[in-house]
Amino acid sequence: MKIAVIQFAPAFGNLNATIEKLKVLFLQAKGADLIVLPELANSGYNFESKLQAMEFSETAEESIYLEFLQKQCKEYNFVIASGFLEREAVDLYNSAIIIDTNGIIGKYRKLHLFMKEKLIFKAGNLGLPIFELNGVKIGMLVCFDWMFPEVWRKMALKGVDLILHPSNLVLPYAQTVIPSYALLNRIFIATANRIGLEKELKFTGQSVIVNTRGEILSRASQSESILIADINPLEARNKKITPLNDAFEDRRTDIYE
Repeated sequence: MKIAVIQFAPAFGNLNATIEKLKVLFLQAKGADLIVLPELANSGYNFESKLQAMEFSETAEESIYLEFLQKQCKEYNFVIASGFLEREAVDLYNSAIIIDTNGIIGKYRKLHLFMKEKLIFKAGNLGLPIFELNGVKIGMLVCFDWMFPEVWRKMALKGVDLILHPSNLVLPYAQTVIPSYALLNRIFIATANRIGLEKELKFTGQSVIVNTRGEILSRASQSESILIADINPLEARNKKITPLNDAFEDRRTDIYE
């Protein structure tokens, strides 16, 4: 599987401008099997209020942005995972969508809200779903979810091979920790961060693709970038650390369940 992470700055509240920018970036990423975009890629991030966020939101069922992504999947024959400002009735969710030529494969809603997000979004209510793509088991987390080791381990125990992690990181820690989560759980991780400034917030870039040994396969700087890495997702099903040690079978759940 060839993974591409697109690190860019969405145009705040200007979906048409974001779409035009992504057209160029998708063309540059053609040949990938799976594209990962940042958190809230359809809207930008630093909202003044829930009312403003509501103005920029779309439903998953009627979305100009998702229709555009599906058309790009048809044109380039890849799958896209993207952050998505999702509206459901009067509620907003900080969601991630995975979509292919036929439409939405799956949806995840951010469980752990960061700072002012608590004033705008409802916390996720879909749990930690696992989606299958050509035999590969894929999970999704969004940005600040990285802080909680339980979610990584929970999905790893459910058999996930690859976790996609759309992000709008402003703190400098996650990109350092992600390789450790990959190693501890023997899974692949693709963190797609954004760049740029929105009012007082500066996003830290440095998107990463990491293998099951915690090795960084590709890392971005703090500029617009496309990371590409070839992986064999089935390597994540081998939890052996040594011939006599298995990262999962050796857990002492009698002590720390």
